[in-house]
Amino acid sequence: VQLQASGGGLVQAGGSLRLSCTASRHTFSSYAMGWFRQAPGKEREFVAAISWSGDSTYYADSVKGRFTISRDNAKDTVFLQMNSLKPEDTAVYYCGATPAPRTSIGGTRPSQYYYWGQGTKVTVSS
Repeated sequence: VQLQASGGGLVQAGGSLRLSCTASRHTFSSYAMGWFRQAPGKEREFVAAISWSGDSTYYADSVKGRFTISRDNAKDTVFLQMNSLKPEDTAVYYCGATPAPRTSIGGTRPSQYYYWGQGTKVTVSS
């Protein structure tokens, strides 16, 4: 599975961005997906995850209530809607995919994901 992330950019604090991650294979619908981020000098951290059915989602405490993960299996795409952005959200955002049962998320650790996109940079100015 090849993943292509897009939608990053420069935004002021309080603004919004919508990230997209499109998969190359139509078996996308059988993969749980996750978004992670990595700031300069820091380890990759979990942001949000969604089961392949879309029924289950899970968020890091730092983004709960501000970010929403969703997916469109017909378009082989997972989204991350980011609202009320803060400067501390500045990072390169990566999408990951991993096989999982229908209603299970893939996990919150990078090692639990087999496939990764190239990342899209998000910069939030104060």
